[in-house]
Amino acid sequence: MKNILIGLLAAFILLAPEHARCDEPTPQEISKWKTLAQQGNDAAQFNLGLVYATGKVVSQDYAKAIKWYKLSAGQGNTAAQLNLGNMYAAGQGVDQNYAETLKWYTLAAKEGNAIAQHNVGLLYATGKGVEQNHVEAMKWYKLAAEQGDVGAQLGIGNMYASGKGVKQNYAEAIKWYELAAAQGNAIAQYNLGLLHASGQGVKQDKKAAKKWYKKACDNGLQKACEAYGKLHKAGH
Repeated sequence: MKNILIGLLAAFILLAPEHARCDEPTPQEISKWKTLAQQGNDAAQFNLGLVYATGKVVSQDYAKAIKWYKLSAGQGNTAAQLNLGNMYAAGQGVDQNYAETLKWYTLAAKEGNAIAQHNVGLLYATGKGVEQNHVEAMKWYKLAAEQGDVGAQLGIGNMYASGKGVKQNYAEAIKWYELAAAQGNAIAQYNLGLLHASGQGVKQDKKAAKKWYKKACDNGLQKACEAYGKLHKAGH
């Protein structure tokens, strides 16, 4: 199963950019951000972009969100670059444009943003906004996965399982699926169930398959619940 593009960041940047918060800003704070944003403060510009994009306190306005994100992104703010990529991917306030999506994600990815690295990998893997290139996708997935990005870990597992961009290697797929599964990713857990049930990359073990199906089912993946039920009914 393919990953999905990561959504908007649900955090505001404080005036010290290395910190973030998730509570709703006050009208007084927004007024202060507007003053600072007009003075060129990239964190304040990002915050205004986020409040307009999410409709927190102010009326949702994608055009204003784009305006402030672009000003912040132009100063190298990776969170703004990531969110601009998201908005072009979703067609929020702009026409959907995966080439623009790739442009903004790549800027953030080159600065080490793991979510952006994952999303760049996903665009190359799916051929959206760029010619499909599984080798390039793997390069970006690995950069993100090394930072613990669960979607990238799943993506690498999928590529080893399918032999896209790398030589097919089920044992290596299991390694990456286990990393993602340990973070609670239901698809990775389900895929581990499939590999244990079929004996691909590991000795066939229906009990282990049942365990992974159960974990994925508990995390809300319906087809894992069905697979678990079939094994349970068969007496495994």
